[in-house]
Amino acid sequence: MIAGILLAAGAGTRFGGRKLLYPLPSGIPIGVAALRTLQSALPQVICVVRPGDDELHQVLTRERAHVIECGQAAHGMGHSLAAGVAAQPGASGWVIALGDMPHIRADTIRAVAKALEQGAEIVVPVFAGERGHPVGFGPRFRGDLLALSGDAGARAILRAHATEVRELAVDDPGVVQDVDTEADAARLAGT
Repeated sequence: MIAGILLAAGAGTRFGGRKLLYPLPSGIPIGVAALRTLQSALPQVICVVRPGDDELHQVLTRERAHVIECGQAAHGMGHSLAAGVAAQPGASGWVIALGDMPHIRADTIRAVAKALEQGAEIVVPVFAGERGHPVGFGPRFRGDLLALSGDAGARAILRAHATEVRELAVDDPGVVQDVDTEADAARLAGT
């Protein structure tokens, strides 16, 4: 089974904090919108949050999400990603989504998962020539993902296995639209 991991352990410092709780024009918090889409596309999803982010933990739990805390989240995304993979030992692959990307379409997530099910080892959606998220990894990369640390996330794996990356062309601008600031949130609300 392909599992989803929602990385929601960042501090949101460029946003001024509490980024994933910031409401979209619909009133739905950014992190909840990202979670709901991931949940609608995949049968199993884990959310990774940082310790002490009790409000986000509670909000995601109310969405019937399996939420785990990553004790080393402050040291970078790599730690959070590794924690998410470790929490899903029976998965046959992982679709890694970011909590600050609420505009990705469910059909894009399903397409990434389907490519993994069909044997692709690394899948990256591409919109208008630009690589985006969520990124999919097959079971061969479990050890590499578990060994991640620091803030680079899985970029080193993508670089080291560049010839094995399957680029999946999608008609989904959400794969390249992340929210780093309130200005980003306002700009993307108009798209």
